[in-house]
Amino acid sequence: MLLESVPNFSEGRDRATIDAIGDALGSRARLLDVHSDPDHNRSVFTLAGEPDELLEALVAGIEVARERIDLRSHEGVHPRLGAADVVPVVPLVAGAMERAKETALRLAERVGGLGLPVFLYGEELAPGRGPAFFRWGGVEGLAERMAGGELAPDFGPGELDPSTGTVLVGARRPLVAFNVNLHGSLEDARAIAGVVRESGGGFQGVRALGLELPSMGLVQVSMNVEDVEAAALHEIVARIEHEAAERGMELVGSELVGLMPASAVAAAAGDALRLEGFDSSRVLELRLLER
Repeated sequence: MLLESVPNFSEGRDRATIDAIGDALGSRARLLDVHSDPDHNRSVFTLAGEPDELLEALVAGIEVARERIDLRSHEGVHPRLGAADVVPVVPLVAGAMERAKETALRLAERVGGLGLPVFLYGEELAPGRGPAFFRWGGVEGLAERMAGGELAPDFGPGELDPSTGTVLVGARRPLVAFNVNLHGSLEDARAIAGVVRESGGGFQGVRALGLELPSMGLVQVSMNVEDVEAAALHEIVARIEHEAAERGMELVGSELVGLMPASAVAAAAGDALRLEGFDSSRVLELRLLER
């Protein structure tokens, strides 16, 4: 039973470190994609494998990150808490969530054994605690919350090393991570992010941040879409474009982080072509794979 993982590491500029992490992951599981961003200073790897090989790949990648990334000198616009920041395990087929949860818990125990504090996150393993819950205040804030007894890691030591931080481990359904880039102010980008995210009354299952991209002279609405059936990507982009125009901003383009499910692509294609009832079941290659 294949599982997917999409670990996020706090390095998007040093090619040698990115390649070393990729080599560690890819030597033990199937590395499908690497997305690195210098402004975020973050790399997102997509890999798949049987539970045991995926587990060994992730442990190896986290070990490399611990050796090569020092958060004390890290700068980037994306929030982060660890050298290996967020490591989700994702089921690829219906009915595989229990296997994903089991693998995530085994991973958390192994990483804790390496001497890194591990917090479980997400509704499957820690209801009500997403990454944002832990990221408030950054690494320093988390260290204070741990020292004060407010938070204790699920695995590993009770103290935080400021150079390596913590690792957030979870099990979740597939999601789409994508960004929309704009000409305009950071204040307006944050306002638009507030409009489209679920907590602001926007699209169900959408988490959004407004960020600045200094190297490009742009701002960005950076999103995780956790339910592509409830929140179609083309509708989100259309809403952002509308909100941007209202503020005198220009939409420059969008950017996919990692890979996306075929169902999301089919929904957008169906809308663009005005095909009624079009979904992934009408895609030739996917129908052949099912047969």
